[in-house]
Amino acid sequence: MTSLSNEQLIESLNWRYATKVFDASKKIPEDQINTLIESLVLTPSSFGLQPWKFFVIADQATKDKLPEVSWGQTQPKDCSHMVVLAIEKGFAGPGVDRFIDRMADVRGVTTESLSGYRDFAGGFVDKANNEGWVDTWATHQVYIAIGQLMTSAALLGIDACPMEGISPDDYDNILGLEEKGYHSVLGCALGYRDESDKYASLPKVRYEQGDVVEVI
Repeated sequence: MTSLSNEQLIESLNWRYATKVFDASKKIPEDQINTLIESLVLTPSSFGLQPWKFFVIADQATKDKLPEVSWGQTQPKDCSHMVVLAIEKGFAGPGVDRFIDRMADVRGVTTESLSGYRDFAGGFVDKANNEGWVDTWATHQVYIAIGQLMTSAALLGIDACPMEGISPDDYDNILGLEEKGYHSVLGCALGYRDESDKYASLPKVRYEQGDVVEVI
């Protein structure tokens, strides 16, 4: 495996910003959007359970419906691809079993050999359901995924804008998520910045490292 240099990593992270204006004429090449999708698939999650689904919207007619339910923001319409990150509502035992079956298949072992892990992960999920915070837990996992997506995009030279300023229920209605058992959490617009976006050239405003990092 080849690694980026320290300088390359920081340069990519300094280059990225929350893109406000996308060039609607530019589309992400298929191989690169597939790479970004794979980066989402590879996102780590608690217990490895992946209580989510990612909806990648390339259809322009669908994207055109989104600004109205995105606080009037035009990024979902003008970007190349709009990714909606959603949780599996009420994630429970069947979801754990599905993951255990997948683990057994990928690693070439029996599900019986994973019974201890199933009980461990399943016990956590049962507790989250019984105490009413399973959807909150799943939502936290989705935020790991958007961080991975934005970093991956920056490393490929693709612009991104994370968007909490959406109406999740309206997104669910437009995408038909409720009947699929999912609920929108936030979106991420992907594409290429327009030259008119004044925010592209503004320096990042971050605290000094010593103000936000303490090495113990």
